[in-house]
Amino acid sequence: MQSPLLLVILGPTGVGKTDYCLAQAEQWQCPVVNCDSRQIYREIPIGTAAPTPEEQQRVQHYFVGTRSLSEDYNAGMYEHDAVTLLTRLAQQHNDDTPFAILSGGSMLYMDAVLKGLDNLPPVPATVRQQVRDNYQQQGLAWLQQEVQRLDPDYWLTVDQNNPQRLMHCIEISLAASRPYSALRTRSTAQRPWRTRVIGLTRSRDLLYERINRRVDSMMEQGLLDEARRAYMPFKQQGLPIPNSLQTVGYKELIAHLEGQCTLPEAVEKIKQHSRNYAKRQMTWFRAKTDISWLTL
Repeated sequence: MQSPLLLVILGPTGVGKTDYCLAQAEQWQCPVVNCDSRQIYREIPIGTAAPTPEEQQRVQHYFVGTRSLSEDYNAGMYEHDAVTLLTRLAQQHNDDTPFAILSGGSMLYMDAVLKGLDNLPPVPATVRQQVRDNYQQQGLAWLQQEVQRLDPDYWLTVDQNNPQRLMHCIEISLAASRPYSALRTRSTAQRPWRTRVIGLTRSRDLLYERINRRVDSMMEQGLLDEARRAYMPFKQQGLPIPNSLQTVGYKELIAHLEGQCTLPEAVEKIKQHSRNYAKRQMTWFRAKTDISWLTL
């Protein structure tokens, strides 16, 4: 007898994962397990395009709005929580249909569930904030120089223009006082299920048009007020800004709230950075060999 089937649906931001997942979940009568690192936080549903209450009534969703921005949460914690849940769901399933749908665009979180993460040390908030401050002040060149200095082996294999990957390397290297590459086992964890991975794609022009329209829709729904409500408590208390607010859609509006740009300029930057992020996601997805692609 085959092991239970986990259906994985991935794709770039704005491609239409939510609608596709809802249709598939209703067809197979199974829940959706969120694999978006920001939709977990209850304070930021607009900017993360989280499933609406109505959509969550149609289909059971897990890990949507279950945490607060004030809580510490990371990919390692998500791996534990998601694998525990999926294992339980798989054990309760007794036929060949999917027992759950894992969906999202967060590449690290997806790998955490499907492959497992290395046992890396926690990064102090002060270290993470300092790295991000240096990046904001000195740009990509500073990240590149630091990775070359701290971990020359990783520098030879990493996407050298991906700031998130570079910052992750720097943070872990500083926290461990060892090169990040020395801590990576590159082993794949064994899971009690098999997977079928479907990748959603659209033509570049259509995807970019959808992204631009979605940003406009988010602004109409109140994204600026959402960013202000999420950001101000941390600023007023002098606390480090959470990672989820230093991402596309929030960092641009925070810059506007700090008087660094006008609102129209911030909105255009959100659109541009969202398109750039979608391109990076597709580059990462295309490197995978086990994805069945579906053009919407």
